[in-house]
Amino acid sequence: MAYDSFSVLTSTAVPMPIENVDTDQIIPARFLKATERKGFGDNLFRDWRYDKNDQPKADFVLNNPTYSGKILVGGKNFGSGSSREHAAWAIYDYGFRCVVSSFFADIFRGNSINIGILPVQVSPEFLHQIFEAIEKDAKSELVVDLPAQTITISSTGASESFEINGYKKHNLLNGFDDIDYLQAMKSEIAAFATNR
Repeated sequence: MAYDSFSVLTSTAVPMPIENVDTDQIIPARFLKATERKGFGDNLFRDWRYDKNDQPKADFVLNNPTYSGKILVGGKNFGSGSSREHAAWAIYDYGFRCVVSSFFADIFRGNSINIGILPVQVSPEFLHQIFEAIEKDAKSELVVDLPAQTITISSTGASESFEINGYKKHNLLNGFDDIDYLQAMKSEIAAFATNR
């Protein structure tokens, strides 16, 4: 498997109600030298998390022990900017398996799904409800159900459906990247080739 399979994720969430978060903020360009997906989580939101002396900034949400979980809830237009895959790598390596926003940049959405992060796009109204629930109780959980394509706020029961491409959904459910998908069809491909 390329990564962990994704089915139903129940988790607390980290709220980051900042709009227009671009990929350079997610992972600054100076950290793009590595070619493997390892270690990028250490530098996720590096310039927002740490000051010039590499000390954690107390007012940044990832440095706040009140919030934790495998779901990152961002503001509108998350993942804009350059097409760097490293932004998705950093989010995955940090431990997030789902990012929720009211709008995603297309390339970031694709890069995320390709490595096992589920981007859940919700309405602005539902996003506001999520932020409200977390503000009221940091331990409030979200239930992200990929088979049913729904996201639910446990504390209120409010729920909304989300869209995902069928092929990408299949791959996430199985923990496949594009190569794994083809490998899983090896016998069918061989049979087709034999019959041609």
